[in-house]
Amino acid sequence: MPTLTSPPAAPSWPHCAYGVDPATDPVGCRGIHAPGHTACLAHLNDTDRSAYLASLAPTAAIDHRGTPFTEDLLNQLLTALTDPTTQRPHLGAARFDGAQFSGDAEFEGAQFSGDARFHGSRFSGNTNFTKVQFSGNADFVSAQFSDNTWFVDAHFSNGANFERVDFSGDTSFTKVRFSSIAWFNYAHFSGDASFPGARFSGRAGFVSTQFFGDTHFEGAEFSSAARFVRAQFSGDTIFEEAQFSGDASFYRSRFSCDASFGRVQFLRDVKLTGIQFFRNAEFGGAQFLEASLLGPMVCGGRVDLSAAVFNAPVTLEIAASTVSCVRTRWESTATVRVRRAKVNLSYAVLVAPVAVTAHPTPFAVGHRNFVDESLLTGPNGVRVTSVQGVDAAHLVLTDIDLSDCLFSGAFHLDQLRLEGRTTLAPTPTGFHRRGIAPIRWTRRRTLAEEHHWRAQSAGQPPTPASTPPEPRRWRNGPDHGDPARTPDPDDVAALYRQLRKAFEDGKNEPGAADFYYGECEMRRHDRTGTPKTERRLLWAYWLLSGYGLRASRALGWLAAAMLTTILLLMAFGLPASSPKQEATGTVPAGGGKVTFVIDKQDPTNPVKDRFTAKRFDKALSVTLNSVVFRSSGQDLTTAGNYIEMTSRILEPALLALAVLAIRGRIKR
Repeated sequence: MPTLTSPPAAPSWPHCAYGVDPATDPVGCRGIHAPGHTACLAHLNDTDRSAYLASLAPTAAIDHRGTPFTEDLLNQLLTALTDPTTQRPHLGAARFDGAQFSGDAEFEGAQFSGDARFHGSRFSGNTNFTKVQFSGNADFVSAQFSDNTWFVDAHFSNGANFERVDFSGDTSFTKVRFSSIAWFNYAHFSGDASFPGARFSGRAGFVSTQFFGDTHFEGAEFSSAARFVRAQFSGDTIFEEAQFSGDASFYRSRFSCDASFGRVQFLRDVKLTGIQFFRNAEFGGAQFLEASLLGPMVCGGRVDLSAAVFNAPVTLEIAASTVSCVRTRWESTATVRVRRAKVNLSYAVLVAPVAVTAHPTPFAVGHRNFVDESLLTGPNGVRVTSVQGVDAAHLVLTDIDLSDCLFSGAFHLDQLRLEGRTTLAPTPTGFHRRGIAPIRWTRRRTLAEEHHWRAQSAGQPPTPASTPPEPRRWRNGPDHGDPARTPDPDDVAALYRQLRKAFEDGKNEPGAADFYYGECEMRRHDRTGTPKTERRLLWAYWLLSGYGLRASRALGWLAAAMLTTILLLMAFGLPASSPKQEATGTVPAGGGKVTFVIDKQDPTNPVKDRFTAKRFDKALSVTLNSVVFRSSGQDLTTAGNYIEMTSRILEPALLALAVLAIRGRIKR
């Protein structure tokens, strides 16, 4: 069934009606009557048109609503209004509402002394308003520009209204000056939109504006409030070196391609609430003087805050793949809540406490209105990849994965606060070969620098940066293959030492145990800063008890020592037979007290039957007593006495190491 459409309504002004056809065009030409005539300017005869144009003078008020202008007719009109002094068209109040401009429309250099109204106008060709001066209000509401449009270096002294305008070609507002309000709400820019160097002295509105091409605002100045609420940027967007002197709002705006806010100055508050970046968001060198909350924002690529400056207390809420804060400067306290991102804090300057926290749930805008994180496909955890060059005295990391974090070059690591669940890289799993002997790495938490040094020392082949780490291998560093740029054991030992103190100061002794183990490991392998004798002592300490941290190892050695002691006592320490009894008595008639040894023999080793159950029981009694520094009271051979003395030195020490290791794991 065909759709019924209502016929076009006639305009509110007396119109020309040229070409009216009751069947196809019941209205006809909508051009307003030229003064003193019943036809519009376009449909006057040549004589009447010439007479009308001759009657015009500069600054004259004109009304050509709905009039169809050809390129030639527009030039005739502007020529009639040209000021002979400036050689530029000078119009008073001008009404072109609903006018249709076929061909190019050249208004370059024109001046509108009164209001300029182009409400609903249609421009079919290129439109040029370069260096035009609008002294009154400029109304372009619902106008359509079908080709390229230029407002280069134009000046709007009063309000400029471009609401619901459709710019089909490339549009340039380069170096335009808006002295009052400038509205572009609900406008459509199908081509590139350029506002470089534009100055907005009044409020600027881009509410629900759609930019389908590249958008350029580099060097633009916004002296009052600027609202880009729910704006959509489909191409690359550049705000580099722009200045926002008033409040700036990008509430729920969407950037489908790269967005660059490099070196932008936000002198007042800025709202990036609910904003979405489908690719990268660059804020390098930006200044945030009064911003209190940035976000929540979602970025499918990288959020770059490198060299940005935050002067006031601020909270950042970011869900992204990567967050780069290289050389970022926080002049006041800050809370950085992050989701699903790798965070680089290299050389950041922290003047006040800064907390980086892994946010456990999706961010919300308002009450339970969660932001869409479908752009992100990586893991849920937050990983800090570097704190190199950072003064960590003001840094707090909560629930952060530090498996690949580089600490070398950081200051005051002993004052770093690690809260919540901190994840560090484990040692490789499974059994490995060292020569012909199988080895298995002790399970512990390690720093990335140790991984890089061990991978370098082991000669592991390089792996692509995007390759996930293999559980059975040490992780390669960013400078793998270059020993000069890979931290050596002396450097890594210092890192372990400082981080161990940070855990100890936080009353987390079990957490500090692995760092103590790592420190001793690096000292044991350090051939430049650690003397050879000290390395040998560390080797023995590691072998016997895992630096006093592996109770199972110490207990294993204790069991082996006790078994050895038992075997030695059974073989060489116990005599062949027990000594005879002693008798003590008194000699009559004042002879005094005498003692008789009944068949006393020196303890000797038996020639045979050394390993019997009875001798095992005696040897076990001697060994157990020696562990707790007690004498067994058992008669021993000379060799047995030395064996017992040795066990009374060695075995209690092994027992103490086991107790120390257990205490280190449970102490708080």
